[in-house]
Amino acid sequence: MHIVISEFMDTAAVDLLRRDFEVRYEPDLVDRRAELLQAVAGADALIVRNRTRVDADVLAAGPMLKAVGRLGVGLDNIDVAGCKARGIHVLPATGANARAVAEYVVATVLMLTRGAYHSSNSVADGDWPRTALSNGREVNARTLGIVGYGGIGRLTARLARGLDMRVVAYDPMLADDDPVWRETGVEPAPMERLLAQSDAVTLHIPLTEGTRNLFDASRIGAMKDGAVLVNTARGGIVDEAALAQALRSGKLGGAALDVFGEEPLPAGSPLAGAPNLILTPHVAGLSQEANTRVSDMVAQRVAETLKQG
Repeated sequence: MHIVISEFMDTAAVDLLRRDFEVRYEPDLVDRRAELLQAVAGADALIVRNRTRVDADVLAAGPMLKAVGRLGVGLDNIDVAGCKARGIHVLPATGANARAVAEYVVATVLMLTRGAYHSSNSVADGDWPRTALSNGREVNARTLGIVGYGGIGRLTARLARGLDMRVVAYDPMLADDDPVWRETGVEPAPMERLLAQSDAVTLHIPLTEGTRNLFDASRIGAMKDGAVLVNTARGGIVDEAALAQALRSGKLGGAALDVFGEEPLPAGSPLAGAPNLILTPHVAGLSQEANTRVSDMVAQRVAETLKQG
């Protein structure tokens, strides 16, 4: 059986697959679309990250496909319905990068709330902005609002509660009497109350037609004055122009974006130059440990699926 891997995967996991399967591993195959279509023609499985579009063309080019492994959790780059219709198993690495994302969220909330980490060049140049940086805030007893209370949201809540933050969460898929609220010590809240109360808001929801531009100018305007917003979920959930305006006007105290409506973020974005803004290139779920866990999980799931026939 033959497996095609079109984006980066941990080498040890690739070697593990090579023990039982013929493997074509080319991390830059994602950038060579015509070659990708040719490669899947004889493939039993395709393993991707978030950049490879597993669309109708790829599925048509791969008549033998039995599995699509996703080195991550988001599935918006995969035609899930098309895979289901063909009987192709879609195998994400659910939970494997949760710790990396949760730590990213907590770290950026701490940095943005304290506000003391953007003046390295001034200090090195001999300036001493001590007075300007003496009014940073602590997160102790402040409220973190989590939009989407799945595995990553719950781990983020646990880390935040370890810092003595109050945590509220919104998840329309969970009833107010679901045991998870009591078990995790987190209070369920409707979106409006969460936004009004939270000193920091973090997003952990998929990109769907219902969540596209969920955080538009109106919803950002409903946030608490001076709050910070963190998006490690998917680009397109936050209206980037509206966020930039909220930062420039002082409505928000800061923001961190790891995902964007278009990736790479194009030059000339309204986000360029916005104050108190941390931008990272879709790496919140990537760490040495997470890369190993994600790759190992997907390799195992793909191997088991192929061996089962």
